[in-house]
Amino acid sequence: MKLTIDSSLSGKRLDEALFASGLFISRSKAKEAIEEGRVSSTFKIKSSLKVEEGMVFEIAESKTPSSLKGEDIPLDVIYEDEDILIINKEAGLLVHPGNGHPDGTLANALIARGIAVGDNSRPGIVHRIDKDTSGLLAIAKTELAFASLSEQLSTHLMHREYKALVNGIIVEDDAKIDAPIGRDSRERTKLKVDLKGKEAITFIHVEKRFPKAQVTLVDCTLLTGRTHQIRVHMDYIGHPVIGDPTYGRGNRKIYDKGQLLHAYRLTLTHPRTKKEMSFEAPLPSYFKEILEQLD
Repeated sequence: MKLTIDSSLSGKRLDEALFASGLFISRSKAKEAIEEGRVSSTFKIKSSLKVEEGMVFEIAESKTPSSLKGEDIPLDVIYEDEDILIINKEAGLLVHPGNGHPDGTLANALIARGIAVGDNSRPGIVHRIDKDTSGLLAIAKTELAFASLSEQLSTHLMHREYKALVNGIIVEDDAKIDAPIGRDSRERTKLKVDLKGKEAITFIHVEKRFPKAQVTLVDCTLLTGRTHQIRVHMDYIGHPVIGDPTYGRGNRKIYDKGQLLHAYRLTLTHPRTKKEMSFEAPLPSYFKEILEQLD
């Protein structure tokens, strides 16, 4: 990456200028890059250097070794450029290693592709979806992208929409579920609606009702991104996601191989061009087959 100092950055310390330019998620990360020797120019590089308009700096990406091993795992790539990678994750693929799953994850695949920004155990990963949830994920390939996508997530400027088949008939055409989510004290691997938990808001829109089977196809839009948010919220209102092995009862008769939940649309602002980009991924074949059977 290259940074040319303009009038808005002139007079700042180098680490401040790198952070203010949006190339790093924090000033400390910018300082870290300087100390690692990843920032170069014709000038003597140090964090306290006062930059002037017209100065040019080259910033190399972090190559800190990861404890993960790279694995050649095929990915369904929807879009890729120098900054971002958009993939359609298949159900069954873990996003990053967890208890009992040290490898075979998306993170291992990203290491193999040379992605090394952000957390070494989660290279390029700024948001995640559950193992048995399919759909779109945005991956950062550069420090610029990592900072930008992280900011878009925290300020709710990145929009994520899901299709879910849920148990029962939802009467309302549109609804807002505003219910905080916290850890379930009885089962630590589960979450639940908890007034002391973190804010969690999901908007739902009914796409189709199947009265005979007593299920409903809904479109869910996340305002926040809590772990298991849609699954917890739908169970909370009495309409658990079909196939979900963790949340809900009586919701595994039609399908029992994991939740029928798919992240089908992702909208974001490109980190470098600042243009809005929207991506879509079709429903996986098993999800389509269920809907065809219901029809």
